[in-house]
Amino acid sequence: MNYIDYMKKELIPAFGCTEPIALAYAAAKSSEVLGEKPEKIIARLSGNIIKNANSVKVPGTDGRKGINISLVAGAFYGDASRELQVLENMDKSKLDEADKMIEEGIVQMELVPEVPNLYIEIESIKGDNYSKIVVEKDHTNITKIEKNGEIIFENPYDKNNDTIMDFSFDKIYKFAKEEDYSEVKYILDEQIKYNIDIANEGIQNNWGSNIGEIILDSNPEDFTEKMVAYASAGSDARMSGCEKPVVINSGSGNQGITVSVPIILYAKEKGFSDEELYRALMFANLTGLYLKQGIGKLSAYCGVVSAASASVAGIAFLENESEEIIEETLSNALAVNSGLICDGAKPSCAMKIASSLRNAFLAYEQAKKGKSFHSGDGIVKPTLEETIKTVSRIARYGMKETDEIILNEMLGNEEYLKKFED
Repeated sequence: MNYIDYMKKELIPAFGCTEPIALAYAAAKSSEVLGEKPEKIIARLSGNIIKNANSVKVPGTDGRKGINISLVAGAFYGDASRELQVLENMDKSKLDEADKMIEEGIVQMELVPEVPNLYIEIESIKGDNYSKIVVEKDHTNITKIEKNGEIIFENPYDKNNDTIMDFSFDKIYKFAKEEDYSEVKYILDEQIKYNIDIANEGIQNNWGSNIGEIILDSNPEDFTEKMVAYASAGSDARMSGCEKPVVINSGSGNQGITVSVPIILYAKEKGFSDEELYRALMFANLTGLYLKQGIGKLSAYCGVVSAASASVAGIAFLENESEEIIEETLSNALAVNSGLICDGAKPSCAMKIASSLRNAFLAYEQAKKGKSFHSGDGIVKPTLEETIKTVSRIARYGMKETDEIILNEMLGNEEYLKKFED
């Protein structure tokens, strides 16, 4: 798969936080296969899906949040053909009906161990009939469809056959500088429109903890802080159920907002051409995908760290900085904020975006002044590629138990947690 095709696959619009929306999609698809509305929904989920869907508000549900409403809204009122926009035309007059079904216990949730971090299995039951949908690795990647014991579709997930892109800094840089972007212009146009729209919404209205507004009020004349504020505001709106789509990156709306909004604002403020903006967005999006490839879509590692690093590197790219400066910007940023944890989708994501972007802007200034970190300074390696690999290993393997503890803390599982007290 080439970079153009990969961007078409990964940079897609999503209506609402991707984990609850993936649940709604799977539930809608299961209900569609069943051919009738279920009387019981059994959700067998990975820990990371539970963590990321547990606390976030679901668009179209008037502020309701969590797993149960995602499943019921998808199964009864969603349009599976719309995939990650499955709830875009949700009939809000049915919300009281949904609440009643949830209160009566229509949803049964089970944590499934030893599965991919992104794993959703939805079984819909009505009388003697049932349907089952399995989604793995990607938010809409159905690997199994079953109805009443018959396998209708099966394409088992095999981690050995994952799409591994041939990423490197040099290849991404050259591609963004030279490649014809006409095939992905529509994607970049959507990203510019959708992601700025939700950022404006977050600034102008009361969403979440209003982190963007707080930042702007504190530093109204600082343009760097304005970029930080707008990206944070977009997240606050999205995490609080705002009914606006976002073009995602690495399976995440927050990462999609973070990687793009500062670049878009910067290009417009400084008068860069449309072509320069498109090329900077291509560079930043691909860099964000590169930084997350070795980590995976869901983990204990907060993905906005990589998205913010890529975003500010995209601004450096826009300014036609040398490859060395851009590489050092990425390395400096990753060296510092890579310990930021993901404890699910919720309003504090906006502040993590602010922290990560501020860190990345400082990393850029550090590189320009010739003060970058050196190989051997903690996790910094001789090359950017080696530093990225190091961060990936820490996030994927080193933070595995961290991920489990975060989930059990969120669920209040004292039985699991008490073993750490001795």
